[in-house]
Amino acid sequence: MIYLQLFWQFFQIGIFSFGGGYATLPFLYVIADKFHWFTTSELTNMLAISSITPGPVGVNVATFAGFNSAGIIGSMLATTAVVLPSFIIVTIVSKTLEKFKTNRFVKSAVKSLKPAGCALLSSVGIKLIFTSNLYLFGTLLLILLIILSFIKKLDPLFYLGISAVAGLILGSINWIGI
Repeated sequence: MIYLQLFWQFFQIGIFSFGGGYATLPFLYVIADKFHWFTTSELTNMLAISSITPGPVGVNVATFAGFNSAGIIGSMLATTAVVLPSFIIVTIVSKTLEKFKTNRFVKSAVKSLKPAGCALLSSVGIKLIFTSNLYLFGTLLLILLIILSFIKKLDPLFYLGISAVAGLILGSINWIGI
């Protein structure tokens, strides 16, 4: 039964998460609360690992979440389920691309999805800050890097690298008990 639920939940994520891998976070947060397959802290770790591993973040998070909840079969099901809607939609849209390209309703729908996706992502980001075990230094570093990203338009990998190094340092300090 868990396999069917897992497939269905990630299939829904694949259908409704417009805007890339980070747009899956609100749905994953709900899954964490509803099914308890993983905690929000584990979700934070999955997101961090997915951000630094090759491949799309949404697919990587689905793979980690599926493995965490139902092993290897779960990871294969979650990954397939999250990718399948996009595959179906792209196949259908590619067949009728010319009709959709100039349709004002489609343009309006896509244009309105961008702010909605940003709002959902911001909401989950704020929830993760307050529900995860981020320390004061990590929160301050996050705020500093966000401000810095608006001032200096550097490659996002630069900010990710700084965060990874800071996380490794803070993790090793906590591990040795300082």
